[in-house]
Amino acid sequence: MANINVRIDEKLKRKAEAVFDKIGLTPSAAINLFYVQVVRTNSIPFDLKADIPNKTTAKALKEVDEMEKNNTGRTYTSVDAFVEDLTK
Repeated sequence: MANINVRIDEKLKRKAEAVFDKIGLTPSAAINLFYVQVVRTNSIPFDLKADIPNKTTAKALKEVDEMEKNNTGRTYTSVDAFVEDLTK
């Protein structure tokens, strides 16, 4: 047998262990199941996706889309030109 030492947020650990307990798993058994699935599928056994943008980011993305659509955005050929435009 091999040992693995992992640092994990205490609150996350408690929440995960509560779930493990409800389904009758020890933390060690849960980690072993994860490793078995990694080997079996030759991949991470769940989808990895970027977080959905928060409201501020979603608004900024929408503004950029509108600028591109209406050709109202500005482009710069250098950082100096950008900074100069900011200081006007």
